[in-house]
Amino acid sequence: MRSIHIQNATEGNLKHVSLEIPKEKLVVFTGLSGSGKSTLLVDVLFNECQRQYLEAMSMQGIQKPRVERIRNASPAIVISQTDNNRNPRSTVGTASDVYTDLRMVYEKLGVRQCPHCARTISAADCVEETEKIDGDFYVYMYCNLCGKRMDKVTRTEFSFNTESGACPVCEGLGRVFAIDEEHAVDESLSLAGGAVSFWEHKYKEYQIGVLFQAYRALGVPIPENVAVANFSDIQKDILLNGVGSDGVRRAFPDTEIPKSVASGRFEGVYPMLWRKLAEKGGDAKKLDRYFASQVCPTCHGERLGDLGRSITVEGVRLPELSGVSIEELFAWVSGLSETLDERRRSLVEDYLLDIKTKLQRFLRVGLGYLSLDRQIVTLSGGELQRVRLAGVLDSELSGIIYILDEPTVGLHPKDTAGMVAVLKSLRDLGNTVLVIEHDTDVMREADYIVDVGPGSGVRGGEIVAFGSLEQIESAPRSATGRWLREAHPAKKAYRNPAQRAVRVRNATRFNLRGIDLDIPRGCLTSVTGPSGSGKSTLVFEVIARGDREGDENAVDGCAQFDRMVVVGQAPIAKMKRSNVATYSEAYADVRKVFAATADAKRLGLGIKHFSFNTPGGRCERCEGLGFVTSNMLFFNDIELPCPACQGKRFSDEVLSVRFGDLSISDVLDLSVEEAARVFCDHPRIARTLGLLDEVGLGYLALGQSLTTLSGGESQRLKLAKELIGMRRGSNDLYLLDEPTTGLHPQDVNHFLTLVDRLIDAGATVVVVEHNAQVIERSDWVIDLGPEGGDKGGSVVFAGTPADLLECDASATARCLRSANAR
Repeated sequence: MRSIHIQNATEGNLKHVSLEIPKEKLVVFTGLSGSGKSTLLVDVLFNECQRQYLEAMSMQGIQKPRVERIRNASPAIVISQTDNNRNPRSTVGTASDVYTDLRMVYEKLGVRQCPHCARTISAADCVEETEKIDGDFYVYMYCNLCGKRMDKVTRTEFSFNTESGACPVCEGLGRVFAIDEEHAVDESLSLAGGAVSFWEHKYKEYQIGVLFQAYRALGVPIPENVAVANFSDIQKDILLNGVGSDGVRRAFPDTEIPKSVASGRFEGVYPMLWRKLAEKGGDAKKLDRYFASQVCPTCHGERLGDLGRSITVEGVRLPELSGVSIEELFAWVSGLSETLDERRRSLVEDYLLDIKTKLQRFLRVGLGYLSLDRQIVTLSGGELQRVRLAGVLDSELSGIIYILDEPTVGLHPKDTAGMVAVLKSLRDLGNTVLVIEHDTDVMREADYIVDVGPGSGVRGGEIVAFGSLEQIESAPRSATGRWLREAHPAKKAYRNPAQRAVRVRNATRFNLRGIDLDIPRGCLTSVTGPSGSGKSTLVFEVIARGDREGDENAVDGCAQFDRMVVVGQAPIAKMKRSNVATYSEAYADVRKVFAATADAKRLGLGIKHFSFNTPGGRCERCEGLGFVTSNMLFFNDIELPCPACQGKRFSDEVLSVRFGDLSISDVLDLSVEEAARVFCDHPRIARTLGLLDEVGLGYLALGQSLTTLSGGESQRLKLAKELIGMRRGSNDLYLLDEPTTGLHPQDVNHFLTLVDRLIDAGATVVVVEHNAQVIERSDWVIDLGPEGGDKGGSVVFAGTPADLLECDASATARCLRSANAR
């Protein structure tokens, strides 16, 4: 059997790992979070495959991983959980280019009224003409009925992201907005007391300072500690509309308006909100409480201008196609291909073939219920993962190494079989499919399983078992085997769900079918159901937008909480400078410890010198990052250790300061668990790091960039930080999106321990989940379905996990019963 031979890999926490991976097989890699799975597959195997491929083309640039040798490597593709496209204007159709192809079909075959004779004409029957005017080319067409010339309708007219194609009223957003004045400013409060709620922390102090400077510049009394309701008309006008308002100009016709922020050029609360909305491209989710929005009265939510909305192909308008499910769209495109005559088919057959190919990919990964007009920012983490998968899983390449990071993320257990079938089809084409997974259903279908461990971080980095699921189960050092062997009794006592926290009435967002439900307070509630059943829509598109009245999507009860904390799948930081130490706020205290040492005092070094984010003590060659980036043109950029500091981030002088026998760079290289022991005599640091260790993050390095964390690690770190600053009795609502992403069953227990502590401290927690451990440990379950897409959006069950098992209508219940029977 041909195999990939990895010999003596020592990258990261790997302990001289040597392994033979059979080629042209489906191989699952499992093990605890931080055990070394991604390090082995991505940092070692994938990078070495890239390096060897480049060198075969006489190109250099990728540094050889810390591995003695890899034989029988092949070109490799990684499909990770990271999503970089969060543009609120991006839709399923634009992200996949299916919408682009459809625009071309409508350009070629579009049926419209002739502007001259008012008769119905088709672009396919009209003669085109191109004319150059003042250096620019213009395309015209002649009506085949009256012979008069008109502007040709091009693909641009069907784009809601262009000025000529977008509805002029909503600018292609499909919605129009107005500021909700009551929510924008609470006039019963003073500015310092929080009248402007989106001014938070230091930003509030800054904005109040600029506003008061504006009052001084214009000679207006400063209303300190005065409720906004008691402001004078001019004080309120400056606050709401800024110094550039018409009211200010009328009131001070002879006074020079401040031209700089320092001199008092205050923008105004309303202009600030409009600017923030514009910067987000109309994605008002985080700003929703400050805006009242409604469907655009001109385009009725269809985004396009009059002409783009009116043109048809086979009697169907493009916005109508964008709103149907991918399943329905595939049927329409297939039917169009069959009904067109040969001449018309020749105009669009390439586009139709491309559309059908892409739609089939979506269908194969279980996304047939989505529509092209669905915004990317509204998709769940699992849906995002599968959108990316759809781009490669229908490939007919062979001899490729595919490395996939949890392809079943976001999939309901009943949908896992479909994903496994796709993975096997890739394998059967002659590819090697390597999957990082914790799902035992995937493990059962794999040709081989590799278990990495036995623990996390410094306790991991070894191959502890290899073979079938039965062989893993019998391996004495395998955490996965131990979990499979042990009994896991069901939860017996549930928290009392009698106290209602949040009430939802007539929820109709996306595919929700006018559902009513209650979320209990002081409980762990799991929202479950098949992929596309409406879970993420309910929690993050309805509840997360806060209290609202109305006939549809009414929410009541959010206002009773001190805070609503939404923890999604997006990375908790985009800056590589953010790391575990800085995010947990332990690093501020670590810097104080180093600044207090005798070495630091002798050298005149203060707290600021131990920061890698500001000049003074950091290495200026890499600006404290420890690495420099090399652009690889067509390949991903690579990071190389800084040639000046060799990755240590700081100047030699700062590195000479020691706490015990450790430099500041050595401390950043410590794991959380190791650092907790080093700083055991410093209570604040020890408490923070001890909590991180307690919730299963002890293996993370203090200096590890947050951009490298998995979705599950990011969520646990964020929740741990919340717990660090939480006082008992805190009344907060937490909304979590698939928090077990990337977690081994043992790590899921750590997560549940963390959730229990949050609830015991006074919180209410709602999770969108498929994980059986979380569902069975919940106090309340809301199961949506019965299927996904048009067949979902209903409440199938609401009650305790024990009662859920008795619900025959629930796909979740059937999967739980099946899992418990094994």
